[in-house]
Amino acid sequence: MTDPVERHSLLEDVQALLIGTLLVALSVLLLRQSSLLTGGTAGLAFLGHYLSGQPFGLVFFALNLPFYLFAWRALGWVFTLKTFAAVSLLSFYSEWLPSLIHLDHLNTAFSAVLAGLLAGTGLLMLIRHRASLGGLGVLALYLQERHGWRAGKLQMAADCLILLGALLALPAAGVLLSILGAMAMNMVIAINHRPGRYIGM
Repeated sequence: MTDPVERHSLLEDVQALLIGTLLVALSVLLLRQSSLLTGGTAGLAFLGHYLSGQPFGLVFFALNLPFYLFAWRALGWVFTLKTFAAVSLLSFYSEWLPSLIHLDHLNTAFSAVLAGLLAGTGLLMLIRHRASLGGLGVLALYLQERHGWRAGKLQMAADCLILLGALLALPAAGVLLSILGAMAMNMVIAINHRPGRYIGM
């Protein structure tokens, strides 16, 4: 007889959404001030931001709109609502934080790694509370849930393609450092999130 799955309370889910997205927003702040980017849907939003001049938060929110129907069909309405909340919070935080924090000196390589670690930790919180930041993350989680494929490895493959596209907006050195940051992020997820290891829902 298996033990019943222990589910997170509403309060636990709310704190995970608020804090997880805040950590990712700090990552976005570091990347933006260093003229770097990341992978996933956020990476696509960075490309749109750099190439068009539109606010990152607005581009990120708009890019995620097509994925909610897929998320609802594949992973349920609770996951979809939590993901919508997480995307909305990150869109808001990423435009609000620059009014609270300004860094006068930032080593670009350190910024890339720290941004990756912050993003990975924030995403891990969201994943463990059955939420994501939408887009490609939804697909990666779906494939992990249904087929046992590692979400971190799937995300890393997608990130490589997106970061190659970064050559349209960044110099080669910036792309290389962005890749370093993406590797740090995916390392956190791949090591700390494995199917069957964490049963809290």
